[in-house]
Amino acid sequence: MAAHQTTPGDKIYGPGTFIDNEVLPVPVDTRRVFEFLASSTPGFTQDRNAWRTVNFSGGSAPMIPGPIKAPVVAAALHAMCGLVANEILELRDGDALLDSTVAVDTDHAGLWLGSTFTTYINGLDVTALARTKKLGSIFDRDFEKGFGKGLAGRTTALYQTKDPHVWYQLHGSLDAEKTLESMGIPTNVNFDTMKEYYQHIQKYIINWSPNEIEMHNIRHGLCGSICYSPAEWRNTVMGQRLNSHPLVNYNCQTYAAPTPKVPFTATTDKRPLAGIKVLEMVRIIAGPTIGVVLASYGADVIRVNCSKLADLNVLQLTLNAGKRTIDLDITRTEDRTLLDGLISDVDIFVQGYRFGSLERKGLGLRSMLELAAQREKGIIYVDENCYGPDGPFAERPGWQQIGDAASGTSYVIGKSLGYPKGHSVLPPLPVSDMTTGIIGALGAMMALRDRATKGGSYHVVSSLVAADAIALEKEIGLYPPEVVAQTAEKFGFVPSTSDQFVSEIMIQVIDGWKQGLPQYLDEDSHLMTDYQNGPWGQQKLLKPVAKLGNDAATPRWTTPSVPNCHHAKDIQWL
Repeated sequence: MAAHQTTPGDKIYGPGTFIDNEVLPVPVDTRRVFEFLASSTPGFTQDRNAWRTVNFSGGSAPMIPGPIKAPVVAAALHAMCGLVANEILELRDGDALLDSTVAVDTDHAGLWLGSTFTTYINGLDVTALARTKKLGSIFDRDFEKGFGKGLAGRTTALYQTKDPHVWYQLHGSLDAEKTLESMGIPTNVNFDTMKEYYQHIQKYIINWSPNEIEMHNIRHGLCGSICYSPAEWRNTVMGQRLNSHPLVNYNCQTYAAPTPKVPFTATTDKRPLAGIKVLEMVRIIAGPTIGVVLASYGADVIRVNCSKLADLNVLQLTLNAGKRTIDLDITRTEDRTLLDGLISDVDIFVQGYRFGSLERKGLGLRSMLELAAQREKGIIYVDENCYGPDGPFAERPGWQQIGDAASGTSYVIGKSLGYPKGHSVLPPLPVSDMTTGIIGALGAMMALRDRATKGGSYHVVSSLVAADAIALEKEIGLYPPEVVAQTAEKFGFVPSTSDQFVSEIMIQVIDGWKQGLPQYLDEDSHLMTDYQNGPWGQQKLLKPVAKLGNDAATPRWTTPSVPNCHHAKDIQWL
């Protein structure tokens, strides 16, 4: 394939951007990006014959608003997961594996980025439930605890600072009042519209310089980020530290006590990860996405929640597919004992809390490595975080929007919408969350493969900022403005604004997909899978993206989504 040619896009999308000279059909471009990611991922097979077993199909034109090729990157990463899955099947089944191909529909990969809002419950999709104010009524337990309501619904938004060319991503995390009160912003206000709540906060933020807000949040341990351009982020110390690590960042912990090889065991379930035990302590999207991908490949995934902690209700509908869920409060001796019992036999431990926070509770990497040595069986420890494994921001809190702001993604989206320099807008979908999830799953699968052939324990780090930043690299490229305009016209996409929350923008995108990709998201779409008797009644979910040549092994969920904290506390591994 000819070298990828780009032109600097500084005047169009901002400093440090690169625009494709030639716009390739999406499946062809995905093949190119797949080979780029494959060749730059340590531990991934460099056998080009193996790469050729992957087939990409789908529509030729882009399918999301803006210039960023998020579906292309997502499709490439799903293909990499499929290829590693086939490597695992070859280790387990040997000559019995007759077809080791992988197929990925790039349109399917694009829809997957918005999959948390594409499910159907008893004949109504999430967007219809949300519009008719019926979404909240389907949940027996409210895990949100006021999250996103009233003023809290605009605490997480993009704001202009005292410097008109530098915007800031404010984030209320899961305690908006704490954030606002720390900045002297009154919280005892009531308005009729969300726009008024946004304007209320904006009139205070505009009196702060970006560096003042940043230092305030660091000092108080709060969430937030300056909206950098891609070049500005790459020039920060943190950006350089993160860039020193590969996107799929997993390593054998060679300093730990050695543990023997752990072969894959054949079961009646022919999916590649059948028999693998996964425990996850996660919230919101990125961390649960790791587990839901692993569950589709056959892993037994138990999700641990604490019902005292807030989460988004709607995410249960998709991100608990194929899992079992329990309610444990690890500050209680009885619950901690139950958790330790599950951990004692786990293969993969996924955690999505602030980097290093579980170490102080005896659930960090070093504690798990000690456990692995005692039981003489290696463990794969997956950290899902914002800024990566090290550097000055490594322990800062962060969510999807922080990755978008820090990496330069929100800056680029703002420029693509015609706003002045620095005016930032969220990307159209929770791209960094979903991409971080598939990267974490890929790293975990590669680590499992290596544990089977080499032994040892492994550490995987999947970063929100890294997941965003990869799509802004020169080797990936951005779509030219004329292509962005054509896509917006085809789908009738409504332009986003800086005050909107992720879910509001997602609904606009899904409306566009229903116009531009008719029947793809219908109840009877070939991309949907049907569960008749789930906890919420009949449920239809978007299928996993990758398809393996061996139908019996291809990713699927054998059980529908369940609510958080659904199963009894004395749950045991299957």
